[in-house]
Amino acid sequence: MRKPDLALNHSHRSIILNPAYFLNHLRQAAVFRWLERYSEAARSAMTADYMYWLSGGSEQHISKLIKLYWQAMIEEAITREESFSVMYTPFATKAKADKIDKMKEAFSKKHPDYVEYIYTDPHGLHILPQTADWASLPPQQYLLTLGFKNKDVGKFLEKMSSKKLPSFSEHRAPFSPLTREESVRHLETVGKKILPIMDFIRGTKLTESFSACSGVIEKLQYASLLSRLQRVKEQSQVINQAMAELATIPYLQDISQQDAELLQSLMADAMDTLEGRSDKERVWNKIQKVGIIEDFLYHLEDSFLKTKKLRTARRQKMKMKRLQSVQQH
Repeated sequence: MRKPDLALNHSHRSIILNPAYFLNHLRQAAVFRWLERYSEAARSAMTADYMYWLSGGSEQHISKLIKLYWQAMIEEAITREESFSVMYTPFATKAKADKIDKMKEAFSKKHPDYVEYIYTDPHGLHILPQTADWASLPPQQYLLTLGFKNKDVGKFLEKMSSKKLPSFSEHRAPFSPLTREESVRHLETVGKKILPIMDFIRGTKLTESFSACSGVIEKLQYASLLSRLQRVKEQSQVINQAMAELATIPYLQDISQQDAELLQSLMADAMDTLEGRSDKERVWNKIQKVGIIEDFLYHLEDSFLKTKKLRTARRQKMKMKRLQSVQQH
């Protein structure tokens, strides 16, 4: 492949024009594989297989080949990953806290080098190619448990996954912009540590349970970081990929009116950004600002409650000392 960047952008645009055609997703998977972006290749292959079934494809050998490709991409992604390890557990009903604790215990025994932080995706309806049968609704589902060598990465991921509309920011000052140095550092964290994990999670997760646009919003927020640092070519590629995913969402799951309106707004703003129209703030940046303000208020409240608890404990201690002093005299 002589020009992989052009091939990737072409595959994204083909999906935007015709998201229901399974070969468009398969071509995208092939380019991702060539670029060694195996988790994203896995998701593209999974989507291709689902689209083949959805459009009435009945040749079992074609679906089997796509599933084998999907499986190979997942296995390659796991083999090459050094910062985390994974475990899939089949389940039929919603996992309760005690069940998740048992999964984490089993994970610790199986992967002792990845126990700095263990996280089970609570919203996961993960599907593996070995047991995927789209005609069986729902197909066999799995819970995904991830173990990390870096505790901070695991905590950040869990924090993000608990939000309906996630924001890619650890910025604690909601009313002041990031400095260039902060932007570079944040880009490094998001691009090399967080996004690859999220891409891996989505390689076996066809639909989103919180918001249909989760997973795409983060990519668009990442594109804004790239823009701030004037990395225009990368920004354009990320936005094209996000638009391809947005175009595909209505084919993968039923979406609410609220999600449909959000999807349309994201798509319109993404198109405006690509065409150089920057006269208004983008939807994904507004979502990020709301997330930063919510985090800021949460930390203020948490700090206040901790201080209040310390003061109460100190007063109680002083009161006990005075009582002991009176009793002694």
